[in-house]
Amino acid sequence: MKKNKTIPELIWQFFSSVKLAVYTLVLLAVTSIIGTIILQNGTPQQYLREYGEAVYNVIKVFNIDDMYHAWWFLALLVILCINIVVCSIEKLSITWKIIFPKKIKFNPDRFRKQKNLESFFVDKDAPTLFNDYESFLSKTIGKVIKEDTATGTAMYAEKGRWTRMGVYVVHLSIILLLVGALIGSLFGFKASLQLNEGETSDRVFLAKNRIPLTLDFAIRCNAFEVKFYENGSPELFRSNLTIIEDGKESFTKDIIMNHPIRYKGINIFQSSYGSGTPDRVVFDIIRQSDKSVTKQSIKIGETIQLPADQGLFELQGFLPNYDFRGNNLGEAFIGKITFKDAKEIQIAIPIKFPTFDKMRKGTFAFVVKDFEQKYYTGLQITKDPGVWYVYLGFIFMIIGCWVTFFMSHQSIFIEIEKTDGNRSKISVSGTTNRNNQGMKLKIKKLVKKLKDI
Repeated sequence: MKKNKTIPELIWQFFSSVKLAVYTLVLLAVTSIIGTIILQNGTPQQYLREYGEAVYNVIKVFNIDDMYHAWWFLALLVILCINIVVCSIEKLSITWKIIFPKKIKFNPDRFRKQKNLESFFVDKDAPTLFNDYESFLSKTIGKVIKEDTATGTAMYAEKGRWTRMGVYVVHLSIILLLVGALIGSLFGFKASLQLNEGETSDRVFLAKNRIPLTLDFAIRCNAFEVKFYENGSPELFRSNLTIIEDGKESFTKDIIMNHPIRYKGINIFQSSYGSGTPDRVVFDIIRQSDKSVTKQSIKIGETIQLPADQGLFELQGFLPNYDFRGNNLGEAFIGKITFKDAKEIQIAIPIKFPTFDKMRKGTFAFVVKDFEQKYYTGLQITKDPGVWYVYLGFIFMIIGCWVTFFMSHQSIFIEIEKTDGNRSKISVSGTTNRNNQGMKLKIKKLVKKLKDI
């Protein structure tokens, strides 16, 4: 009568299944492909415009818009980790007995039937040959085991039993990689921060949903430098940053692309830049009727009197990209004119188009004559507490693959048979758990060395 398995036994059987590993890997591969096709961390408007409402609802239900942090994706990683651990434990007991046997034994008949068996004759007596060969094998292979046979003496030596653990080192590396990914997904973050020159902030914005996050320290942008090629494209942009903690400056450092600051597990990357808000602007205020020009310096937020007491002008702000009827006119200042009769109009004053405000055909036209060009630095702030597990996983992966594919458990067999007089017949063969062709070549080289002893 077949015994019914207990619930723990059934759970163990489920996670020890190789099929489970295959299915899980296929699901992870398919969903990863989906994650590269479907836009990640986009806005609802982007998904509705791209996929429609029905597909967007499915995307939201299964968190496909942030798939690599979705509960079901993380659950697949956990299942794969458990599956690898259980399968390794299942096989390890057998491997352990091979690596650490209670007593090492060998079967001479097994070696005599090997295809790589090589035989030759030597004009020396068997005892002398045994002593010479034992010394040679001990130095090159390992401990020698002797067994007397009906016709002479058999010798056995081996090395590399431990190399059978290589596959388990690979398993461990995969687990470390998965654990690192899980820790990074659950406890890490990716955020952004824009700082004008001279500005300090300890609040960043998560890339996923733009929710603000307060750091344990503040970042100050002391200066920003950008160099351009002759065609106008940026050659180099650099930020000089100071880390401030508990009101004290910890250190100051320049960062450029791919050369971040690393501080207390947080990485600060140079990712972008843009035009910052100037402190002061100089305008030419042109009276349209007689083309007379009044030069005026003004700060953002400041209000000035228009010439001839015609009203007030307030400089409200600065836009790095001003959109006019679907066209990007670049950097522009935004202002408000208040006339004597209390009528108000808002105007835009693009820097690259000095005649733009004249098209308004107002009493006065504004032209930007001079301003101090300032920039903001765009920083990417990341934290990944699982990265050290990932690094360790890669190290174990390299070691495990090297052991698994380039090293092996090798056994060498030498039999010395007595013939007429002082003449002896030597038979040499060997076994390996991988690369039989390599073992065949090794036996040929070994035979050549034994002949010379």
